[in-house]
Amino acid sequence: MNFTHVDSNVTGAVSNLDRFLTALRRNLTVFVLGITINYINANMIHTFSKHHIFKSNPRYILFIHLVFNDMIQLTTSISLFIITYAFQTIYVYHCCLLMVPAIMTTQNTPLNIAFMAAECYIAVCIPLRYNNLCSVKRTYIVIGIMWTCSSFSVLPDVFILFATEPLEFINSKVMCYRDAVFRSKYSLKKRDASHMLFLVVVWLTLFYTYFRILFVAKAADTDAKKARNTLLLHGFQVLLCMMVYVQPMLLHVLRYLFPGSLSAIYFVLFIINQIIPRFLSPIVYGIRDKTFRKYFKMYLICTMNIHLKTTMTMLTQNSSQKSSSQGNVT
Repeated sequence: MNFTHVDSNVTGAVSNLDRFLTALRRNLTVFVLGITINYINANMIHTFSKHHIFKSNPRYILFIHLVFNDMIQLTTSISLFIITYAFQTIYVYHCCLLMVPAIMTTQNTPLNIAFMAAECYIAVCIPLRYNNLCSVKRTYIVIGIMWTCSSFSVLPDVFILFATEPLEFINSKVMCYRDAVFRSKYSLKKRDASHMLFLVVVWLTLFYTYFRILFVAKAADTDAKKARNTLLLHGFQVLLCMMVYVQPMLLHVLRYLFPGSLSAIYFVLFIINQIIPRFLSPIVYGIRDKTFRKYFKMYLICTMNIHLKTTMTMLTQNSSQKSSSQGNVT
């Protein structure tokens, strides 16, 4: 009996250690990926801010807004991911502070891609009206529309929460995910309706612009063919981003198929829904663009040269100080 008790304690300790190591590996993976992507995005924002050629072009304004939006989204979603592992439950009002920007920026991504597709369509199919339709002022108005639409998808949930839930619930601790906080049936119905609306609008925009550009591309226009390929990448990224809209149904299916792997399922879905689309943004819209790539490489080379000069100067100063100190001792 004693041996059995000891064996069970050892087995439980090993199991707890395995769970801790698994959680640590997942959190480190998410944290490192987030820091890496945000570092690249921060350099792209700096490149954009240093060159006027980008500030006067609607395409680059929409791109850099997508990058900035992704930085906020990654920071908030990774914070929620780590907090969930570290504390499991947090106060409802603290959860709301992180949940609202995470949801808004998640909703912004497909909208931003849809507007970028529309800009691409105007540039290829009706170039004579491009300067009138895609001015810098109108681009910033479009960005304001994005944030207004995304705020309408989550801010009513906050009002419903504080209007219908008892004070005991608001001051309680919960697992910080959307359905646990905004649990009203009105919020659930509004969430599903807004997801369907976003899906329909974004996909109709992508299909319409792609097929219109496809007809133009048959004329062997290099710019049109490049625009067509860009829209295919738009569609792939939107497909990844919009998996978050079907995540509740997908979770239900995966939990049925893999009942003992719920934690692993959440981790994999988080990587696919939140990390990979933000990893693709700088590649698809920044590094792939010849003009932006040229200035981005120039910025990186200049930064590396500055770091090398600073390092060499510090090494030279240290060696001269050592030589002078040795001469004084002698």
